[in-house]
Amino acid sequence: MTTREDIARLRRLRPRDRFVRASLLVFAALLLGSWVIGGFDLGDAFTERRSGNVNRFLEEVRPFPLQGRQWDFQVAATWAAELWDTKGAEATKRTLAISILAVVLAALMALPFSLLAARSIATPEPFVPAGRPPGRAARLLHSSIYGLARGALVLLRAVPEYIWAYLLLAMIGPTAWPAVLALVIHNTGILGRLYAESIENVPVRMPAGLRGLGASRSQLAAAGLFPTLLPRLLLFFFYRWETCVREATVLGMLGVVSLGYYIADARVRGHHDEIVALVLLGATIVLVGDLISSWARGVVRRAS
Repeated sequence: MTTREDIARLRRLRPRDRFVRASLLVFAALLLGSWVIGGFDLGDAFTERRSGNVNRFLEEVRPFPLQGRQWDFQVAATWAAELWDTKGAEATKRTLAISILAVVLAALMALPFSLLAARSIATPEPFVPAGRPPGRAARLLHSSIYGLARGALVLLRAVPEYIWAYLLLAMIGPTAWPAVLALVIHNTGILGRLYAESIENVPVRMPAGLRGLGASRSQLAAAGLFPTLLPRLLLFFFYRWETCVREATVLGMLGVVSLGYYIADARVRGHHDEIVALVLLGATIVLVGDLISSWARGVVRRAS
């Protein structure tokens, strides 16, 4: 039977990691420092005026026909159906169109980028453990290609989508294309990096066998790398699609008709009930996308 002395002895003998302790101390110091530098004050969030604003907001997010009266599900359903017919359906359709087109184009562009930016394949002789060492010119060429590809991916994802959209809006005008291209550019950088990291982590045995049989780089990628990585690539694809849905909503505030466009319009008119309903609609789209992602990855796993 375990006694208190045994527990105390085990506690004294527990592993102690100085790095973990130091990390916790640094984390606590950063938290305290940011609090002090930012001048945050909890008292500002709990004043009588703030409480009044919260109560007023909670009343205004109720459907307009129910503000100041008892809740009625039939009235709420009628209001929601009218909002869907006038704004929700069009906003959802546009948001889905922008996000799907953007993530598909980004994934297609990221695939060749990932091959150029993966250290394991962007070499003179990928997946060949032995043989005559490549010449200096070949090593320099492939190192340059690898460095340029990595640098391009960093540049693409370093600039936020909103900045890309703002620049493209000035060039091609207020259409849906600035939002689509902004999402394509940014997500190409992110997916390209994620795909390249996945390629570098593929076990060497299978692609090395294909390479030993004389497979070219394109054959190696098509028959050995991408089929093996398909479940993981799908995971990244659907994750970035969820991000595209959210970003397409935000980019709508630039004037592109999407959920964000109607949210911005409702904010200007002070219709908080519509804002909350449209935000929940966007969250529902992301939830459905997550369910589709889980189903698709399950199908791929079972098939493989």
